[in-house]
Amino acid sequence: MLKRTIVALGVTAAFGFCQAASAAPGDDLNELREQIQQLKKQYEQRIQALEKRLDQAEKSAADAATQAGAAQVTAQQAAAQASSRPSAPNAFNPAISLILNGTYGNLSQDPNTYQLNGFVPTLGEVAPPERGLSLGESELALAANVDQNFRGTGIFSIAPDNTIAVEEAYLNTLSLPQGFTLKAGRFFSAIGYLNEVHAHAWDFTDAPLANKAFLGNQMADDGVQLRWVAPTETYWDLGVDLGRGREFPGGPQGGRNKNGFGAANLFTHVGGDIGTGASWQTGLAYLSTSPQERSYDDANSTGAAVTDSFTGRSRLWALSGVLKWAPNGNPFNHNFKLQGEYFQRTEDGTLTHNTSSASPLAGGLHTHQSGWYAQTVYQFMPMWRIGYRYDRLDAGTTSIGLLDSGALSAADFPILERYNPTRNTIMTDWSPSEFSRIRLQLAEDKSRMGLTDHQVFLQYIMSLGAHGAHTF
Repeated sequence: MLKRTIVALGVTAAFGFCQAASAAPGDDLNELREQIQQLKKQYEQRIQALEKRLDQAEKSAADAATQAGAAQVTAQQAAAQASSRPSAPNAFNPAISLILNGTYGNLSQDPNTYQLNGFVPTLGEVAPPERGLSLGESELALAANVDQNFRGTGIFSIAPDNTIAVEEAYLNTLSLPQGFTLKAGRFFSAIGYLNEVHAHAWDFTDAPLANKAFLGNQMADDGVQLRWVAPTETYWDLGVDLGRGREFPGGPQGGRNKNGFGAANLFTHVGGDIGTGASWQTGLAYLSTSPQERSYDDANSTGAAVTDSFTGRSRLWALSGVLKWAPNGNPFNHNFKLQGEYFQRTEDGTLTHNTSSASPLAGGLHTHQSGWYAQTVYQFMPMWRIGYRYDRLDAGTTSIGLLDSGALSAADFPILERYNPTRNTIMTDWSPSEFSRIRLQLAEDKSRMGLTDHQVFLQYIMSLGAHGAHTF
């Protein structure tokens, strides 16, 4: 633009002198022509000088922009480095949260004698909450980025009997390329949907019967997990857990004394959105483990206490599905969730029958069992929800070698007698904020053969401190 302006001024000046020359007398014409030529030459020199200065100014501006861009990149790199090192004495302090979870229970059957008839019990962890007032299982969590590559998390459960256990303690990567993440330590396995969700985030006070029967309530293992998230519009992940096999359905408790892995879980999830108000996710997982002397207590035909143990192979399939809806994606006033899981387990191996008065007896064992639950929760107004859950287990087929050979009778294995437990549960809860919830739950539990346990639970859940968001 500047070049055009300079040229226009020069042309205008030259044109003005030409007009003056045409009006001058003939004797002065040559003199005027010479003056015009000199002026023209001067203007051309000045225009060339201005153009040179303009070129230099444009080059300087381009160099300045390049230097500014480089400075911005350097500043960003410096900020990234600064974020990974302390800027204050408390820079290494992790996010700390405490979940207070208490219950009042009124049960028509003694929870200390609870069992899932037709299914192998799991060391009492599947029993419902205690009668009367109970602290429940509270939770202390610490989490922080170690640096730009790793994040660490430690979650500790505080049981009503004052015992403290490591629920989860793991590190996970933050910077692996191509959608990969790696987790190592102790963590809830990605088997099914609910198993990865902490108890305080459940929609009901206790776990479904299927999770109790097939996962011992909730399965955590020591191991590693590799997960890959596909770069697709529809969410899709694929992963594997490799663990010690320290908990049910593996065993013995604490894991086996061996090199390598005692359990492996392959899993995948697919999910997406339906319009602006709904989202969904389905999952499929396959867990393989090899229990070694996984024991449980029972009573024989005379009523004497016995300890039976299983050694062999355990294979579990888990299919899950979740659908969530909220008007225009805003769950504040109304929202709805439909959730369900189906489990199928096959076990083959040796069952050893131990009594204090006789030598152990051993024979083959084959079981093929399944179970499922379906639940729905609806928030009908701000802060208030209602929900219903139906649970059912199918004892399927159980073949006990010691019975087939006639060495023992069915009365020597009362817990394994064929039975299909069911349960109906309703609940309502009030959440005045995202940090507090009070829940009332009623259940009709038919887990024990010939008995119905009418259960009433009043529960509070309070969250203190910085707590990370939960998964979908």
